[in-house]
Amino acid sequence: MTKRWILAAAFAAAALTGIDAQEIPAPVPKPAPAPPQARPQTGLKVQILLARYQGEKKISSLPYVLGVVSNGTKTSLRVGTQLPILATLGGAGNASASYTYRDLGTNIDCQAQDSSGGMYNLAITISDSSVQLESAEGSATKKATVSDVPAFRAFNATFSMLLRDGQTMQYASATDSVSGEVVKIDVTLNVLK
Repeated sequence: MTKRWILAAAFAAAALTGIDAQEIPAPVPKPAPAPPQARPQTGLKVQILLARYQGEKKISSLPYVLGVVSNGTKTSLRVGTQLPILATLGGAGNASASYTYRDLGTNIDCQAQDSSGGMYNLAITISDSSVQLESAEGSATKKATVSDVPAFRAFNATFSMLLRDGQTMQYASATDSVSGEVVKIDVTLNVLK
């Protein structure tokens, strides 16, 4: 009986290993994924207006216009100057002085994406810094600063908004707690034809 068992096992092994390679189905290759469809791009004109008010009186209004391509890369604008600040005075007999420099100005980054219904999603970052060399009489700034020493102000905002062609929206209205100035940011979008 043992011989029969060994013989049956040998036939079974021969049958398993003797399968013709043509009988094994070849794996079906998966089709390559389709390349992503590029979203259409549209030229946009984005105007950002930074206005400052002291009470009801407008003291400055600075417009910035950026050309932005929807569904494209970020557009950046850098405008500013470096202000020298006296760091050390020379001692007796040494008339030299040393200065450090501080960047002041406005930095704007803007990116646009198409949204539904002719709307555009704008992602905007604004950083605005300035110096106040003198203060208004009776203002909180006069009380908070040392005479003849400049006060540095900064305004930073990051926001997203949905706008359609020709629409203007006020993003922010913020009051500086030291000077009492109100900063307002208005954004206007126009589609370039």
